[in-house]
Amino acid sequence: MRRKINEENGRTKRKYAIWKREARRSHSTTVDRALEAINKFEASTGHKAFKAFKFEQAVAFKRVLEDALLPRTGKPLAKATIDGTLRAVKAFFDWLADQPGYRSRISRRDLEYFNLNAKDARVAHAEREVPFPTMEQCKHSFLMMPEANVFDRRDKAIFAFLMLTAARDGAVASLRLKHIDLVDSCVHQDAREVKTKASKTFSTWFYPVDAEYLQQLTSWVEHLRTERLFGPADALFPKPLMGLVDGKFAPVGLSREAYGSAAKICEVVARAFENAALPKFFPHSFRKTLVALGIKRCKTPEEFKAWSLNLGHDSVVTTMSAYCPVPRSRQRELMKGLQ
Repeated sequence: MRRKINEENGRTKRKYAIWKREARRSHSTTVDRALEAINKFEASTGHKAFKAFKFEQAVAFKRVLEDALLPRTGKPLAKATIDGTLRAVKAFFDWLADQPGYRSRISRRDLEYFNLNAKDARVAHAEREVPFPTMEQCKHSFLMMPEANVFDRRDKAIFAFLMLTAARDGAVASLRLKHIDLVDSCVHQDAREVKTKASKTFSTWFYPVDAEYLQQLTSWVEHLRTERLFGPADALFPKPLMGLVDGKFAPVGLSREAYGSAAKICEVVARAFENAALPKFFPHSFRKTLVALGIKRCKTPEEFKAWSLNLGHDSVVTTMSAYCPVPRSRQRELMKGLQ
């Protein structure tokens, strides 16, 4: 059965996508998520024209989302997912209400029907304790990583680099040799070439962690420069060079190109913890691990400010609110200690 298409809706969505990308400066992934939510709403109405919007459609769409099941698990959608979808559609109609031909047809009061009820909204926005690895778990997993071939050495260097910098996985995947300075023990995350969050340029000096991490990274960089003859523009963590082996395509060495996404970086870290018989963690969790270390190591507000800047945060408030979890057990311990 062919999917129904409303050409007028399609033109309107394209216009909205351009507005979000060019005027609101939203990232392409943000735009894609918004369009996905709008498409779900449109499908729930039978692809009726957006000009025919009624508040009943918003109410019905909420019921559709509440009844939806995840294909892989068969479980209902999380309240946070439902809330995000509704917010994206509400934002679209809020923009639409100012567009020619729609102003007299869409009432902003009707857009309030996209809101979750108060109870579900609290559930959707509730803060949850997200586990992260301890320094000891990281060290154990790192030491358990194999070094049988060049790909193993690269993967172990990736793990070491994450512990030294707490860099985001997208940035790690896109780094070049010219961005790392072993003399000054830092990495320059140049947004013109490195995939940093919000295209922000900043420098990160290596965190004071176990010396084995720096030794591993240094050995890897020297291997690339002296044995592989890699230059400044070549990838710091290159993807494999593929070739024919026994009539099949297989890795035959290192290319000079970086990975196009962060998927490999996530895979390396998750596999390292799994192979060490520990819970699976991902690169982003290292940021919490190192903030927890910073709280113990920093003796002055100025020191913690530098620690925070190293993460790419302009404000310590961002670091504390996003990466300084206080579990209930620790909350109890701290409050008891104040008495």
